[in-house]
Amino acid sequence: MSGILLAGGGVLTPRGEVRADVLIEGGRVAAVGSLLEGPDGARAGRQVIDVSGLVVGPGFVDLHAHLREPGQEWKEDIASGSRAAAAGGFTAVVAMPNTDPPTDSGHLARFISDRGRQVGLVDVIPAGCITMGMEGLRLSHLDDLFAAGVRVFTDDGVTVADSGLLRRAMEYLQARGGVIAQHAEDPGLGRGGHMHEGRVSSLLGMGGIPALVETVIVARDLAVAELTGAAYHVQHISCAGTLDLIDAARSRGVNVTAEVTPHHLWFSDQQVLSMDPVAKMYPPLRTPADVEALRDGLRDGVIDAVATDHAPHAAHEKDVPFEEAPNGVTGLETAFAAVRTALDPDPGLLFERMSVAPATIASLERHGNWIEPGIPANLVVVDWHEQWTPERFLSKSANSLFAGVQLAGRVRFTFSDGRLTHDSSRLDKPEPSPDSGRPR
Repeated sequence: MSGILLAGGGVLTPRGEVRADVLIEGGRVAAVGSLLEGPDGARAGRQVIDVSGLVVGPGFVDLHAHLREPGQEWKEDIASGSRAAAAGGFTAVVAMPNTDPPTDSGHLARFISDRGRQVGLVDVIPAGCITMGMEGLRLSHLDDLFAAGVRVFTDDGVTVADSGLLRRAMEYLQARGGVIAQHAEDPGLGRGGHMHEGRVSSLLGMGGIPALVETVIVARDLAVAELTGAAYHVQHISCAGTLDLIDAARSRGVNVTAEVTPHHLWFSDQQVLSMDPVAKMYPPLRTPADVEALRDGLRDGVIDAVATDHAPHAAHEKDVPFEEAPNGVTGLETAFAAVRTALDPDPGLLFERMSVAPATIASLERHGNWIEPGIPANLVVVDWHEQWTPERFLSKSANSLFAGVQLAGRVRFTFSDGRLTHDSSRLDKPEPSPDSGRPR
């Protein structure tokens, strides 16, 4: 067959949502319109997929995922992470650099992007470390990383505490077009904590992590970004105070963007009352008031993008007392449905936050484009209304807070450069992977 015709969907174009057919040929969108009704025989020789009643939009872009390769492949690898991403409607994923070894040099970044191309399901875009070995002592090979295609630089998992070093990194990248993405955590203020510091932590007698650990670093970073003119991105924000800082900085002209995770849009520190180690993450789940503030911030644009912070761990690593468990939850396969259910937004807003904005932040020109002829066919087709409950995962790990939670909205098809990379009808009853290492 010479192409794929998506027939009768609600298509998100630069002019808004319109009911139309979408023709995919040669890895690109060849035409958008009433193609089945036209005289050119659009159906002939092409695979026709009926998407009536569904929404066709630009593939999702994840600014923040841990694919664990190289070095921790028992948790996840680029192949399994790519399968999970495609199932979640993603066509591009920015892989965090806290691998083993950390991605602080160009050859390591090339290894990750090459592995992504070999798997061929999504574009795997390596992020690069700000400092060598993520040790916060000297800058990584920023020029080498930039030459390898890295545009997002972060020591995710730790904060660049040295303000002078951060300034130098910002000045270097400001001149070249990269973005500094910060894991905002003052290590002294959060030392010994395992969850949000507040009423619930007091009730449990557990060491707490105050919201101040985040806001004090964001305030400092915004001042340095204002001084240097650099592009600054706040990772996985968790509290209302950070929103106020970002809003004020933007009013002064600071070039700042921000992301929020689906789990921080859903769950509060009340979740920790169960003492389930799956609910342990960094930043921690905060108060119900913070959850509402984050939802409002995403709706009104103070928060630019949704990012999963997909952080897989093997079952035995989470099957320990809460205080001993590693931080993190998975999120690639449930992100769209979680955001759709939490906010009930119109499709245009959701795709702006999950596709267009993150692609812009990461300088991914081939992704995040409203659908029109000529763009690369990196697309997702979603059922906006389908009710479903996540039970099985394509990720090697199943440390998901959304397992067993009823969600609205489901990814039906994903296309990467015009190739079908996910079809939900084939996965409704998937066979477990023999090497998944997760409980059944």
